[in-house]
Amino acid sequence: MNLQQKKAMNSRIDLRSGVLPANTNVPPGLLFEMIRSFVTLAEKLNLSHAVRELGSTRQTVRRHISTLEEAMGVPLFFVDERQYFLTVAGENALPDAKDIMARGTTWLRGQSSSIGHLQHLKAQMDGWDFYQQQQPLGRIWEDRSLLLRETFRAWCMAAGEIENPLFAHVRPYLIIYRKTDQDWICVEFGEKSVYVNWFGRDFARSSIGRPIAQLPAGEEFSHLIYQAFDQVQATQSARLDHVFTLMPRAGGGAHAPVAYQRLILNGFFPDRSPAVMSLIMPVDHPVIAGLEPHKLESLHPVVPIPFETSEARFEPRGAPYPG
Repeated sequence: MNLQQKKAMNSRIDLRSGVLPANTNVPPGLLFEMIRSFVTLAEKLNLSHAVRELGSTRQTVRRHISTLEEAMGVPLFFVDERQYFLTVAGENALPDAKDIMARGTTWLRGQSSSIGHLQHLKAQMDGWDFYQQQQPLGRIWEDRSLLLRETFRAWCMAAGEIENPLFAHVRPYLIIYRKTDQDWICVEFGEKSVYVNWFGRDFARSSIGRPIAQLPAGEEFSHLIYQAFDQVQATQSARLDHVFTLMPRAGGGAHAPVAYQRLILNGFFPDRSPAVMSLIMPVDHPVIAGLEPHKLESLHPVVPIPFETSEARFEPRGAPYPG
């Protein structure tokens, strides 16, 4: 980039906010490659390693970073004895940059879209299927599952506190995760959870402490799947998804088709450190656009442990049963 081009770019930057004004020109055509250089260098924090990962050159990566920094009006890295470190602005920019990479890649593959402004994902490769469609939370009140409604109500009454007595009667049905520096790891499998019912108690116990597995569809697709955990935790909210996929069987052999709905809830451990809780409920007819009906004909039967009406603490007495 020559001096005249740099001056032209700088003239479009709002010096008070350090961002491009709304009426700026369209982003450069190489923006995706610039973001890829930024994300890779942010992960490696070593220019040589980033260049090798990208199959690029040192000059190109430096130019990409410099162009992004000039356009954004803030430094993204600082260097100390040849070691790269993210600035605060770089740390704040990284999640969105990863999101752009994941969304751009999966969108181009036809794996991600939005239906009614809610996330829709699908992937098919090497005999493995995965479909997921985010649902409006209002579907909870229309659902036939008493446990689904009761879990959501208990979460509200307990203010997300995992150890709150108001949450104790639904906790055995949940899977609980804690965020580490890199991944979400499983820290508790409820004794009555569908996971334990599917794989068995011993297998579930051996999975405690493991990170959530990456899916066969690639890093970008996995990023969008597990982004839901980050969003629920960051916003301290809830999310409901319908999922169809192929799962390994408890005794081995070919994967079996399963369909379920998943309620994800933000939570807190007693020391107020964040958690995410997941309730998985098998369904026969998931609401997922583009899912071929024949895929549901051979669903593997997953029978959840029943949750009786007498166990509910917050279901209104005499409330009409959702139809």
